[in-house]
Amino acid sequence: MSLAQITQKIESDARAEAKKILERSAEQEAEVKRQTEAEVKKLEDSAKTRFDKERPEIFKRREIVARLDVGKLHLGSQRRLIQDVFNGGLERLKSLGKDQYTAFFGRLLKEAVNTGDEVIELSKDEKFINKEWLDKFNADNKARITISDERQDFSGGFVLNNGRISINCSWEMLIRAAQEKMETEVVRRLFPN
Repeated sequence: MSLAQITQKIESDARAEAKKILERSAEQEAEVKRQTEAEVKKLEDSAKTRFDKERPEIFKRREIVARLDVGKLHLGSQRRLIQDVFNGGLERLKSLGKDQYTAFFGRLLKEAVNTGDEVIELSKDEKFINKEWLDKFNADNKARITISDERQDFSGGFVLNNGRISINCSWEMLIRAAQEKMETEVVRRLFPN
């Protein structure tokens, strides 16, 4: 046998071996593909079956979440409506005319005075209460209340100071106190059911 024949025989055997390897590889690839497709089909069927089983539960959960969201919106709107009632009360206090304002202020101050020597802090925007009004109040009530140079950031009313004791009678504080006392009644009247 010549060198050319030996080389040809080796090449021929190598081709035959490569062909067998490629055929086995193709068969293995086909088997893996078939198994993979079967596994994918099995997973799809399982997912579809599970989804079909869980579908009513999913819709039930969605409905519950939707009802909760609607309930939250309803509660939020009720809360805003209740707050609007008290905000309306504050606006009414702010819009009192001079006579009503000073009369209410005087009654409130008379109830808040303890010793008669307190210092009163007024709002930055106070337009009706001044030294003359307070002098008349002091004369009528035998008091010596003085007006502080310091002004506060509230819409009306006052803060009465006696040493370390302060009585906050600002309109905002009065509305807050009224809200704490009356909120249940307001809710009952706004939402009778």
